[in-house]
Amino acid sequence: MDAQLKKGFLELLVLASLKYEDSYGYKIIQDVSQVADISESTMYPILRRLEQQNLVVTYNTEYNSRLRKYYQITVLGRKRLEEATYDFLELKEIYDFILR
Repeated sequence: MDAQLKKGFLELLVLASLKYEDSYGYKIIQDVSQVADISESTMYPILRRLEQQNLVVTYNTEYNSRLRKYYQITVLGRKRLEEATYDFLELKEIYDFILR
């Protein structure tokens, strides 16, 4: 798969993993790993980029006497995920045409 295309999908996978609940880095990696190979060295730059684009925000919560950084999808992040759904449907039509 094209590296740029894969990069975009990974960002969408992260947003989708945050759609229903806030989460922390390691858990997001576990969730996304169900459908795509991803490492910590790939995940954390994606999370920083999503935060810089205001698609996610962060907050810290204490867990076992340590602070854990949680990520929360923003309204803008939800909108990006919704737009991606429409993009996917359009792209699916193209693939269906190619594969027929």
